[in-house]
Formats: sequence, C-alpha cells, structure tokens
Amino acid sequence: MSALIELKSVSRHYEQATGTVRAVDDISLSFFAGDFSVLAGSSGSGKTTLLNLIGGIDRPDPGEVLIDGISTHKKSESELANLRLQKIGFIFQSYNLLPVLTVYENVQFILQIRGIPNLSHADLILPVLKRLGLLELRDRFPSQLSGGQQQRVAIARAIVLKPAIVLADEPTANLDSETADNLLQLMQSLNQDDKVTFLFSSHDPEVIRRARTVIRLRDGKVIEIENR
Repeated sequence: MSALIELKSVSRHYEQATGTVRAVDDISLSFFAGDFSVLAGSSGSGKTTLLNLIGGIDRPDPGEVLIDGISTHKKSESELANLRLQKIGFIFQSYNLLPVLTVYENVQFILQIRGIPNLSHADLILPVLKRLGLLELRDRFPSQLSGGQQQRVAIARAIVLKPAIVLADEPTANLDSETADNLLQLMQSLNQDDKVTFLFSSHDPEVIRRARTVIRLRDGKVIEIENR
C-alpha cells in the first residue's frame, strides 16, 4: 500500500536573536489511508509546525513532503492551495468559521471555492450536517452556537468533499471534557464507518489514548512511534 502522506527528512528551522530554532528536525514518516494518528508532545515540541508542513501551509528547509504521491517541493503557492482543496480537510483549534455565514453557508463555502455546481450543494451538505447532528442548526450563525457545535461545523466543512486526509490541530483544546469526548467519539465513528483518515496534533491525553498510532515529538524530533 502506498503512503497517503510521506515525509522525507523534513526540517523547519527559524532564525532568532538567540540562535537557530529547530522546530522540526530531520523527520521521516509515512501515513496511510484509514489512519487515526496523533502527533503528540508538549508546547514547543514541533507538532503544529509539522502539521503545517504536511498541509502545505509552511515549507520544509530542507526535505520533501508528498501528499497522495504528489510532491509539494516545487509547487507554487497557487498550486499548493489547489492541492489542499483537492486532498486535505483542515480542522483548526480556533474553528476559523466565517461569522457572517450560517452553518450551511460555512460548509457551502468550500464547495463554492472548488467550483461545485450550486445544484449539487444541498445533496452534498445536508447528509453531512445530518451525520454530525447539525441539520436543525443549519440556519444559525457561529455566534449562536456552542464551542462544540462550532467544532462540528468545522468538521463538516473539512469532510464535505471527502478529502484524502483531515488534519486537526488541537481540536479539543477549547472544549470542556464532555464536549471533547463526544467530538472524539464522532471522529472515531467517521474514521471507522466512513473511512475518513485523521491526523491530529495534540497534547490532550484523551486524544492520545484514542489514536491508533502515536508519534511522540520532543524538540522537533520523533522520540517514539507507538502502533496499537
């Protein structure tokens, strides 16, 4: 089986007044379709930087990232943006919902960017909203939702076009334990029933407990890989 994500000797260094910061330091990893994996580590371990490199939000120096066999190494910014639209769904810690759009419209926004004909929008969006318990909330704005409901909208937006992989940066960080537990159960269900591939960055013990593969990071390096 070919890797869905492949990292080849990926590094990301930053120059500061105090010297070079090695946020990610010579990491090689592979992830496969159906994975439910987490990049685990404390703040400053490099997990969010690594997730951004995988998602093409940042670029390695040096190293190479391949997404579904496609190298991002020499892609222009517009080509990277198109690759993200085609292959990757994002769930951000801060939700990143558009406040002037309803639940339905926030999910629809991705379809509009992709140029999906309007006649197909409801057929794609409504089943996902129903799956995530959001159908009755479809006309509400983000300010009218709880944190857990906003995160479910972010999940709906990430999976509506069935991307090759969903990248989730600290998805439970702003949630109470009960809401976080419900969301993790939902993501496990999407992984098992709908074959959605998830890669998290997190220091949440509950996210780490539920993951089937745990990649532990410290000071930008992989210190342990645990397969369950």
